[in-house]
Formats: sequence, C-alpha cells, structure tokens
Amino acid sequence: MQAMIFAAGLGTRLYPITHDKPKALAPFMGTTLLHYNLKFLNEQGVSHFVINTHHFQEKIESYLVKNDFFGLSISLSKEEILLDTAGGLANAAHLFHTDDQPILLFNADVITNLNIRDMLAYHIHSQNVVTLAVRSRKSSRQLIFDECLRMNGWVNHNTHDKKMSLRTTESSVAYAFSGIHLINPGLIRKIEQNRIYSLIDFYLENMDTFRIKAFIHDKDYWFDCGKPEDLATAENFILSVSG
Repeated sequence: MQAMIFAAGLGTRLYPITHDKPKALAPFMGTTLLHYNLKFLNEQGVSHFVINTHHFQEKIESYLVKNDFFGLSISLSKEEILLDTAGGLANAAHLFHTDDQPILLFNADVITNLNIRDMLAYHIHSQNVVTLAVRSRKSSRQLIFDECLRMNGWVNHNTHDKKMSLRTTESSVAYAFSGIHLINPGLIRKIEQNRIYSLIDFYLENMDTFRIKAFIHDKDYWFDCGKPEDLATAENFILSVSG
C-alpha cells in the first residue's frame, strides 16, 4: 500500500507550538506527529509515503534526512503555495510508485487506531473509487450518505449550507469525516491541475459519477490534534489505555 500524508498546512490552531515548526513536527508521545503516524501506517502495511510540505518545509526535510527517513521509502512534494488537498494530491501524482495499488490519504494531525487493512479490504470488496473513514460524532460539517452508505451530500450546520446529490433519498444518515480516505490511483488523473481546492469539494462535484462510500469506525479511538489541548488529550488517552 502507498500513502500520502498531508502536512503542508500552516497549523495556526496549534500556535504557539507551530511558531517555529510545522504541525507535523509537533511533539507527541516522545516523538513527533509525523514520526508517530509514519510508524503507525508502516505497521498497517504502507510501504511508500508521499508527504506534501509548505510551511517550514525545510524543517520537515532536514528532520527526515537527520533520521535517515526512519528507514522508510518517503518522497516529498513541495508546494510553493498551499494547494489544499485535491490540488496537493494532483501536484504529487508523479511521486507514487505504482498505478495498481489504492492510495491511502491521511491528515498529519490525526491520531487513531483505525485498522487500515480492514478499511482496504472493504474498499476493494465494495469496488469503491473512494472510501471515506467516518464517525458518528458531533461536527459543524458532516457528510451525508444513503442507506447503502454511498455519499450523496454535505451539510454545514452552522451556516446551513448544503450540497446534495441527484440521487438523494429520504433514507440518509450524516457522519463526520475523519481525515482518512482510500482512493483508486486512476482518480488522480481526473483532478484538475493547478487548482486550489479540497478533495471533499472534488468528491461533491463527482459523487453522482464515482462510487464514494463510507467506512464507519465508531469503535476506534480518533483525535484531531489541531490544538495544543487536543495533543495533550490524545497523549493522555493513549498512555491510559496502554497501561
């Protein structure tokens, strides 16, 4: 399996930790968010990584070089301007090693014990083009799925903005996105080059064309470590369950 870790963001919510470093290098469990997730994903079967960088990108590169890339196959995709997730993925297309393996997409500030192998098996068995890890949690923005867990919309509960599929039915359920997706590699060729936009927007534009389904992982732990207090909460939880 191959994976892309999104690490280009400014990390403004993590300030002051990100005053002199990118969010991917925020300290976590005696190492960094980046190293923690590289190790976690490698243990889950990821053999090649692509990491996009922008904010303090030279510090991520020097960190990896200093640690001999942790013995892993890692390519860096440098962004002169922030391209968001869809633009960043399109920009990194040439760095993936194979066209016949699904690509895992993972936010650098996510901490979870989600079983990636189970998600991959579901992705392949369901013949999905995209599989989105989702949870039943409160969020201002949620994705909408039909009774077969196929994506058919998005809603912002704060602004009441909504985008819905032509296939929308009354039997629908809302889940919060976990920042983890699996895609078929051929999908990258359909993403518009040199455009700054998110993969969620890309999925919403194509949800009536592509098979995009939910993978529910409510039994796993999951943390968005976007704020200093979230880092502490995740670390304390993991220490408590690990004994």
